[in-house]
Amino acid sequence: MPKIDRTARALQLTAFDARYREGGLVVAGMDEAGRGPLAGPVVTACVAMPADSAILWVDDSKKLSEARRESLFDRIKAEALYVGVGLAEADEIDEINILQATRAAMRRAAAAVPADVYLIDAVRDLGLSGREVPIIKGDAASYSIAAASIIAKVTRDRIMREMDARWPEYGFARNKGYGTAEHIEALRRLGPCPIHRRTFIGHFTDEDEA
Repeated sequence: MPKIDRTARALQLTAFDARYREGGLVVAGMDEAGRGPLAGPVVTACVAMPADSAILWVDDSKKLSEARRESLFDRIKAEALYVGVGLAEADEIDEINILQATRAAMRRAAAAVPADVYLIDAVRDLGLSGREVPIIKGDAASYSIAAASIIAKVTRDRIMREMDARWPEYGFARNKGYGTAEHIEALRRLGPCPIHRRTFIGHFTDEDEA
């Protein structure tokens, strides 16, 4: 895999956002972490960075190591104009489905960020106060969305490590709630714990056979 020129990559990401800043508009990026796991919340983040910010290594969180994300988390929070985080817990996901829960969590995150333009990773029509721009694979295109992806991912990973201390049998610190072989084996053996998404785990348990 070719080595990435991180300075050039930062300029590429920030240039994408710059087209939305004309006239001094405040631009925020929004992304989520945790739509697919069997357990834990979906976490969203909304981040507005200064126009002159270009932190090296900010990128789609999935492309970065856990250690790199952790170091960037503090840098982003220190430089950001605004950072908002929104959660939807497992019971809400079960009640209204993962898409609607993600949308609700995004609205909660955006409530803390008074932006003029919201660049949103693949989600549209949230009813926010500013202009909404949905962008497919936005975390790989936009500096603000990439920053939000890091905030969301690190926040969720920290939550799942805390949940591991409460329910260590499921390996949440390692699998972050995703359906690994270890996690599924524990789920079948022990049944669900309070943070499992019941609508996600029916075929792994006997609950749907009762």
